Amino acid sequence: MGFKFFLLYVFYWIQLAGIYKNVVATDTSPTQLEYAVKLPNIIYQCTPPIMSISEVNQLVSSESNVDLVSIASAMHWFDLPTFYQQVKFVLKKPDGVIAAYSYRFPEINEKVDEMFHKMLTVDVAPFMAPQANLIVRDKYTTIDFPFEAVDGLDHTGPFEFESKKMMNLEGYFTFVRSWSAYQTAKDKGVELLSEDLVEDFTRAWKEDGKTENVATFPIHLRIGKVGRI
Repeated sequence: MGFKFFLLYVFYWIQLAGIYKNVVATDTSPTQLEYAVKLPNIIYQCTPPIMSISEVNQLVSSESNVDLVSIASAMHWFDLPTFYQQVKFVLKKPDGVIAAYSYRFPEINEKVDEMFHKMLTVDVAPFMAPQANLIVRDKYTTIDFPFEAVDGLDHTGPFEFESKKMMNLEGYFTFVRSWSAYQTAKDKGVELLSEDLVEDFTRAWKEDGKTENVATFPIHLRIGKVGRI
């Protein structure tokens, strides 16, 4: 998980802390958790990549004790049958909610987006893990999601939203460098952000004279309730 991604997650946890009495925020990386903003109603818990129900009970929550399980742009990496078993263990029955969202690549302007799409489909594709297609191509439409629609909705999604934030070019490059595909390429001696490509991006980014642009992140949400099991 890249640092910029982690900042988004931390902001998300903080937002949840303003709604819920208690929040348990988990990550498999203790280094990432060191960056987290400390609030009295957030417990940051470093968890192993694979957990038994007993470990979930010990590290996360007891049975039928959680109102909401939320996953930020990570569920495509999980062993879903095992994860869903754990979700159904901790959620309150029947109305405990699971909400999983993914955010895709930032949209800036026509020229930057065109360059980005070419880089993604030509340069990045050989290094992209198959799981990433659940976000890039499928937008969480094909991911297994065995839950009931929440009250007021007739399906579990995906529902589409947009998130906007101001971003400078270095922030944009940091976003690219945070990808697992970028790190995979780096490990194989390939620099996806070559000097020539960085120069091209820089010209396209600053064409209108702005150093910061509005970045629009498309978001896709799957949401459901556990029901009676």
